[in-house]
Amino acid sequence: MLISRKFLNGSTLKNVSFVILLLKMCLLFGQKRVIVIDPGHGGKDSGAIGINYLQEKDVALNISEEILQLNKTILNDEFDIYLTRYKDTLISLSDRTRLAKSLNTDVFVSLHCNHTDNSNVKGIEVYVNDSKKPKIKESIALGLSMLKEGTRKLGFEKRGVKFADFQVLRETIAYFPSVLMEIGFISNPDEANYFLKPKNSKAMAMATLMGIINYLNTRL
Repeated sequence: MLISRKFLNGSTLKNVSFVILLLKMCLLFGQKRVIVIDPGHGGKDSGAIGINYLQEKDVALNISEEILQLNKTILNDEFDIYLTRYKDTLISLSDRTRLAKSLNTDVFVSLHCNHTDNSNVKGIEVYVNDSKKPKIKESIALGLSMLKEGTRKLGFEKRGVKFADFQVLRETIAYFPSVLMEIGFISNPDEANYFLKPKNSKAMAMATLMGIINYLNTRL
């Protein structure tokens, strides 16, 4: 049922089965929700540069665009999904959060890639703002749901939900659940090569969207 497999130090990175995800996606729906996806960096800010010169800004935008397409083609625009940037442009962090707040957003997700000098480090981690704002518990629940889908479905290592004072989280946590997801290490050869293939960007987009959907289902 899996399209392809890639072995990674005893674990497996893989494409998700469209059949399983489509069946799960059909188990929604209620009131139309607003989702804002924030592809990190852009323009002159490339973000991290990984193996084979893979740039963080490109990986984040590719996956965000796939999320938009899945909502249109598979879910028939069940959600109102907006991106903070639709092309390779640099948008200020304040403008990104200002857009999200203006849209009466239900969920805010900022997508990034990790990088470290140790090429053996790998996996997905999710950050929430370390504050006492009203949406902290919801943000943690959203992060756990997304982490579960990205690791269990795709075979990435689970690095947990962590706390950080990133600006996009600090400026949104009081208004709606918000997370920053590091979708793998482009400094790791296997994870960087994984994102060189468009079908794998779609797989990560599906897992990310399912994590959001599963969270929203618990709030219906």
